[in-house]
Amino acid sequence: MKLVTFKAPDGTDHPGVLDGSEVVTIDGVGSIRELYERTPGLEAAREASGTRYALADVKLLPPIIPKKLIHTSGNFREHEQESKVVNWSHAIAPWIVFFQNVDAIIGQDDDIVYPEHLTKELDHELELAVVIAREGSFLDESESESYIGGYLIFNDITARDIQRREMKSGVFSFCKSIQTFCPLGPWIVTPDEVGDPHTLDMRLFVNGDLRQHSYSGNMSVTIPELIAHHSPLGYSAGDVLTTGTVSGVAGFKSDAEKWYLRPGDLVECTIDRIGTLRNQVVSWEKAHGSPPPPFREW
Repeated sequence: MKLVTFKAPDGTDHPGVLDGSEVVTIDGVGSIRELYERTPGLEAAREASGTRYALADVKLLPPIIPKKLIHTSGNFREHEQESKVVNWSHAIAPWIVFFQNVDAIIGQDDDIVYPEHLTKELDHELELAVVIAREGSFLDESESESYIGGYLIFNDITARDIQRREMKSGVFSFCKSIQTFCPLGPWIVTPDEVGDPHTLDMRLFVNGDLRQHSYSGNMSVTIPELIAHHSPLGYSAGDVLTTGTVSGVAGFKSDAEKWYLRPGDLVECTIDRIGTLRNQVVSWEKAHGSPPPPFREW
């Protein structure tokens, strides 16, 4: 089952289920997050029989706006290895955890706005993300799998020049939390349709050129281990947990300047059995109707 949030032709927003080339509203539920907050929530989605719309006639929105979006960094050790090629400023340790600004979330076909006055090194990071099915904390690894409510795609857009300066203090957040830097979607796929989440092909394309390619089985730890490890933070139903990016980011190439994102670039993130998340990078002026402010080093 694929869970969506969409804008209908009349301008109203609805939670729904993707059924082939149509979406079906889930009546009596205000949002996909509310669906997870109910007990048993997903049954209402499986029995959805509301209004049907052609997928081509609706606008897909971010499928869920969680209370918390919890980042995992350093999980794919191949990403650490590529950082050594360019002598990245800081070690990429496993188990790095930090929160994302949920106001930065955008959905399918939404624009990534390039803040030219803040960064000159805009990068992409393909990631598999997990939706937490219900609230919980201090979980044992053996019970963590039962907390998986679905999977979706995350593109962790990062301003590398800001990140390097932030990391001098040992932390980073601003570089990944600027508005529109959190593409998420295009829908949530329930665990029964995904099967083993550690057997998924993962690819990111820029203007049709393959930039990142790996497999979810290359994680250094399993998804249940991640869920258990982060659980002392306390999960709410509908929270989203990311699992780390794979190798192939622009910033860790020896000629990085050639590979950073530019206005006009089309970024497509594809994960096997989930789908493709598609976003275009646009200039500040195109998005806001006026030139960006003067550049200032963050």
